[in-house]
Amino acid sequence: MTEKITAKKAIELEDNYGAHNYHPLPVVLAKGKATKVWDVDGKEYFDFLSAYSAVNQGHCHPKIVNALIDQAQTLTLTSRAFFNDALGPYEKYVTDYFGYDKVLPMNTGAEADETALKLCRRWAYDVKGIAADQAKIIVCADNFHGRTISIISMSTDPESKAGFGPYTPGFIVIPYNDLDALQNALTDPNVAGFLVEPIQGEAGVVVPDEGFLKKAYDMCKAKNVLFIADEVQTGIARTGKLLACDHEGVHPDILILGKALSGGVYPVSAVLCNNNIMLTIKPGQHGSTFGGNPVAAKVAVAALEVIKEEKLAENAEKMGIIFRQEMRNIKSEMVELVRGKGLLNAVVIRPKNGKTAMDVCLKMAENGVLAKPTHDHIIRFAPPLVITETELNQAIELIKKSILSFE
Repeated sequence: MTEKITAKKAIELEDNYGAHNYHPLPVVLAKGKATKVWDVDGKEYFDFLSAYSAVNQGHCHPKIVNALIDQAQTLTLTSRAFFNDALGPYEKYVTDYFGYDKVLPMNTGAEADETALKLCRRWAYDVKGIAADQAKIIVCADNFHGRTISIISMSTDPESKAGFGPYTPGFIVIPYNDLDALQNALTDPNVAGFLVEPIQGEAGVVVPDEGFLKKAYDMCKAKNVLFIADEVQTGIARTGKLLACDHEGVHPDILILGKALSGGVYPVSAVLCNNNIMLTIKPGQHGSTFGGNPVAAKVAVAALEVIKEEKLAENAEKMGIIFRQEMRNIKSEMVELVRGKGLLNAVVIRPKNGKTAMDVCLKMAENGVLAKPTHDHIIRFAPPLVITETELNQAIELIKKSILSFE
């Protein structure tokens, strides 16, 4: 029998043998179910991060876990050198679900973003007729699409970018939520795409002006430029609609999905688009050994079925309204601003007596709610979408108690 690990030992092992590329809260989790997690000492917490929105369906959802187990005991991996009996049905299901001709399956969000960049560039040369190696893609300041070399090349975050050059060329950076800047950038005839997060998650749940996405989409259409939506974090019911773009009736030319596409039990990502874009990539030009494996296919179908069967988009919309209202009612100078959509929300924290967002998160953990700061002064709140109103109200009281303890 394996000896139970202590929190101190677990943290020491990670510190000694793991790369130091994360700075977690000092909580060592050992179990999760639905909206809650438990640490190695058995203490219970509400999870208000959901693995950065990967666990929208709740921790260890039985339907998704059973799909994983059943397929893992049957056939796990063939590579794409051969067909398998799970991929085709998944491809039909996911393309029907989101309304596209084709899907290209990958594993992580960053891989899916890289795939979208390649598709956009190939379409630029084969369809739009841009001269070889001249295609440009417009991106937004404060974006977060991952941390690969090409993706950090478009980043404006010094922490992600500095010290990793030389950088990949071909990106035009404009301010987020700035239609005039977009219009100006679109005058360049070599622009092939506009890559955008419908809500900037890592930047601190920055919600653009109402109408921004639709106007940006229309401007792209007028210039024969692809509108590419990174819905890795905002998609799969998180913002109160199946996709955040659905709030404005926008159907992206290229849709990027990940995280909750598997309910957090397996790495699954996907890029969806129509034939005129997808079929520009031919055999040997892109792929992944694990992308589209049988386990991923079965897990993704189950995860998407749960979203519809349990009406999680509707619940996210309803619970999000309650959460933002209650946060705005907190009588504390530390609560500077509350913003969000559905169950993707942020509270901007005004430091008080030297206490910052991290101090608030540590106090919340002490009181039984887990969340994490972004950019030092913002706390992102994103519980699993299966949360009930009773659970939400219990968690809200703990969050209030934590913030008010600094008064």
